Amino acid sequence: MPQPGNITESRVNDPVTIVIFGASGDLTHRKLIPALYIAYAQGLLPERFTIVGFARRDYDDEIFRGMLADSVKEFSRLPADDRTVADFVRHIRYHKGDISTIGAYEDLRKKFEDVETYPENRLFYLSIIPSLFETAVRFLKQSRLVVAPGGAQWSRVVIEKPFGRDLASARALNGELLRHLDESQIYRIDHYLGKETVQNILSFRFANAIFEPVFNRSYVDHIQITAAETVGMEKGRGGYYDEYGALRDMVTNHLLQLLCLVTMEAPGDLSADSIRNEKVKVLNAMRLDVRQEISDAVCRGQYAAGVDAQGKPVKGYLSEERIDPHSDTESFAAMRLSINNWRWAGVPILVRTGKRMAKKTTEVAVQFKVPPLQLFQQVECEDDVCDIARIKPNTLIFQIQPNEGIFLKVGTKRPGMRFVVEDVKMDFSYSGTWNKSLPEAYERLLLDTLHGDSTLFTRSDEVEAEWKVVQPILDNLAALKPCAYPPNAWGAPEADRLFLGVEGKWRNA
Repeated sequence: MPQPGNITESRVNDPVTIVIFGASGDLTHRKLIPALYIAYAQGLLPERFTIVGFARRDYDDEIFRGMLADSVKEFSRLPADDRTVADFVRHIRYHKGDISTIGAYEDLRKKFEDVETYPENRLFYLSIIPSLFETAVRFLKQSRLVVAPGGAQWSRVVIEKPFGRDLASARALNGELLRHLDESQIYRIDHYLGKETVQNILSFRFANAIFEPVFNRSYVDHIQITAAETVGMEKGRGGYYDEYGALRDMVTNHLLQLLCLVTMEAPGDLSADSIRNEKVKVLNAMRLDVRQEISDAVCRGQYAAGVDAQGKPVKGYLSEERIDPHSDTESFAAMRLSINNWRWAGVPILVRTGKRMAKKTTEVAVQFKVPPLQLFQQVECEDDVCDIARIKPNTLIFQIQPNEGIFLKVGTKRPGMRFVVEDVKMDFSYSGTWNKSLPEAYERLLLDTLHGDSTLFTRSDEVEAEWKVVQPILDNLAALKPCAYPPNAWGAPEADRLFLGVEGKWRNA
């Protein structure tokens, strides 16, 4: 067994069996197994643990172990040596079965009797299509694979997004899950919340007294959140994406979660419920900032054919593989929100996300108001050639990915005889401060599930509050037809209208 790492308090001590449903899929090979391997290599898993892959493919233990050993060597964040990989995969078993039939669960229970020296803790990871969530949970309960909370052993179930397609389906899914499980047993995973840079938003706000007092309507002009991707529908993404689109896939979980962390009140403590209670309060106060028509607050788009950043021809969205040529699904979405509470009333919040955009980036930018008196001349300089410009506001940027860090733009006097101000950037970057790679989100989140820490997972009322924010858009899709935008651009130009009356524009950098 590898030696424990530095974070000994993260070690899981009690024996556990981890069952991955849909174990032949891409998520298992690229994310879940490499994350579990790193936990093993750092000594964070218990002495006795078993990983069971559950899928329909015709594998046996040895074939499955060989495939996952290859996946670890290819996708592990840290170098994987042959001996440690070989020791790790000895803990892996394979179970062939149809997730939609209860017989497969009965057979799995019999396999547990062979694997477990005595009843152990069990974690079930549902890496399956959403339509099978309720079936899987119901059969887990009926076959006595999960036990009620409060006993000597625990049972937990991890569910991947999307959590419904709209408010009604999210409520129905929550109802079905809670019919078979306690809320404390359900871990709705959002991998964005496992990112170091996302978690750092809370520590930055509430561990530093100089910033929190200015996070309010008196000092903040507006907030922008951008999650841009350069990819399109390669590798078969179209089948899933065309069913959900940018609104359901990104806004209704990842981006609203980011917004909650930036705008929530300080929790009374760092317990899971204290933090999630504050996020729910923000979501319940959040609205589309509609002035007259819903189109004032929302823009949808689809990328057209063109060339990417490398000059390579790319198809338009409607011509992509596994996309309905008459699809109304958006590959780009932008919206203007408001939060109707004492801290944020009147502060516009601009959110956008899309595929085939000019740059891969995820960031939160808090733009502050300009000083009431412009005492100094502002200049913009390039290669020592300077022009007079408008005074620029301070901007605080949380760079989620890539180039992870926190950056503050401030005005300072430019060296020279003239008293002029130039924008400079004060920055903290992870790569510049710590010379090591950041843990992958799934490394943190899987350990949290094994410890029973649900802080970074979404509660049922939180899911429904997120859908309430987006539901008015879903109810008015007919009035919000997607606009075309070229690839290698920053989305639909029509999204610029969301800045009406706002000091600034989209940060296209």
